[in-house]
Amino acid sequence: MANETSRDPRYHTQRTQQRLQELIDHLREDIEEVDEPQFKAMFETSAEVLTGLKTAFQHYEQKSESAWRQ
Repeated sequence: MANETSRDPRYHTQRTQQRLQELIDHLREDIEEVDEPQFKAMFETSAEVLTGLKTAFQHYEQKSESAWRQ
């Protein structure tokens, strides 16, 4: 049975944001380790896309977009 914390949407959005940030940081760190331009572009693009997704989770939490308001 789920506890109250796990039933709170913010618990899940915050955990997801944390994991996304970890992946964003990892991608950006790896950019410095490889010299291939295509690799760097792919990892930087991936980091940017994930940053946008993380922002969407923040907007959901803050109800800052009309789509997230009831």
